Amino acid sequence: MGLLDGKVAIVTGASRGIGAEIARRFAAEGAAVAVTARTAEPGTSQFAGTIAETVQQIGAAGGTAIAIPANLARPADRERVVAQTAAELGQPGILVNNAAVTYFTRVEEFTAKQYALMFSVQVEAPFQLATLVLPGMRERGEGWILNISSIAARHPAIPPGPFAGRGGTVYGMCKAAIERFSTGLAAEVYPDNIAVNALSPTKVVPTPGTVFHHLTTEGAANSEPPSVMAEAALMLCHRPPQSLTGRVTYSQELLAELAVPIPRA
Repeated sequence: MGLLDGKVAIVTGASRGIGAEIARRFAAEGAAVAVTARTAEPGTSQFAGTIAETVQQIGAAGGTAIAIPANLARPADRERVVAQTAAELGQPGILVNNAAVTYFTRVEEFTAKQYALMFSVQVEAPFQLATLVLPGMRERGEGWILNISSIAARHPAIPPGPFAGRGGTVYGMCKAAIERFSTGLAAEVYPDNIAVNALSPTKVVPTPGTVFHHLTTEGAANSEPPSVMAEAALMLCHRPPQSLTGRVTYSQELLAELAVPIPRA
C-alpha cells in the first residue's frame, strides 16, 4: 500500500529536475501521475530530459503515468492538461505547480516579453490550474495543491551580497507572488479540506536549469539532491489537509520537523 494509492496527481515542469523527481516519487507511492511540460521528445530543448522519458521511467518501475505536452503560458493548454488528466486518469486530487521559465537579467535589461512570460508561467498558470482543479477537490472533500517556490522570494540584504547583481529580481518577484497566493488560497479553501502550501529547496538543487545559469554545479557541497524536494513534496501532499496547510516552508526544515529522514541521493 502506497501513501498515494488511488490518487491522481498533476505535476508540471516534470520533464527533468525537481518536477521529474516528484512525479517519480508520487508514482512510487501509488499515484497515477499526469506528467506535463513543453519538452515532449528528445532534441526539442537545450536541456536533457523529456516528459516521455519521465513516463517511461515511471512505467518501468511499475507505476502509472501519462505525458501531456503543454505550454503553460497558454491558458488553453492549462485547461487541456486538467481535462485530459480527468479523462484518462480521473479527477486530480493533487496539483504540483513546478513549471518555470526563468531569465536572470538585470531589471533595466528585461524585455516586456520576458517579463510577461515569466509571470505567465510561474504565477498565472498556477493560479488558473488551481481554479480548474478546485471543483473536483471540493466534490471529493479533500485535495492538495503544492506550489514550488525558491529562497529567491526572500528580500535581499542591504548592503547587498555578491549575488545581488546577477539579475534575480523578477524571479524573486514571481516566487514571492506564488508564496502569497499559496497562503491566501489555503485560508480560502481550508473549510473545504484542501491543503495549499509553498515549498522551496533549502539549498540549490543541481538541475539542468540551475547548472546552466551557474547557480550550482553537480555534486556541489552547498546543494541538495532533487530527492529531498520530492520527499518533502510527498509529506505535503498526503497528510490530512487541514493538518498541514498554509505553509511557506523549506525542504530539509520540513523533513526535520516531521522526523522524516533526509534523502542523501
